[in-house]
Amino acid sequence: MSASYRQGAEGGELRRASKGRRPSFVRQESWRYLRVKPNWRRPRGIHSKMRESVSGHMPLVRVGYRSPVALRGLHPSGYEDVLVHNVGELEGLDPRRHAVRIASAVGGRKREEIIRRARALGLRILNA
Repeated sequence: MSASYRQGAEGGELRRASKGRRPSFVRQESWRYLRVKPNWRRPRGIHSKMRESVSGHMPLVRVGYRSPVALRGLHPSGYEDVLVHNVGELEGLDPRRHAVRIASAVGGRKREEIIRRARALGLRILNA
């Protein structure tokens, strides 16, 4: 896939579209018992209808539900997430493709400088 396939808001729309086709995978009988959390676990019972993929039962996790290669690892907004520690790391980033996340170790003064420079460059800041 080309780089333009996944840029910015377009990437977010494509991501939402592919997520919409994927069912929510829940643990077998989690809807029946409160003690069984919905976090996915593969059904392993010998008589399990879910494991056998009987019609009317919840779908199993399969490779075919995987998201397109171009969309994997993107932020839900559709931008590539770039962790920034100083102002110099902002140079060379494309505002149509990259979004900035300021590292947690960055203090207040340097954070303000990074925010100011990122806004001047037209970059999206994810945690400001």
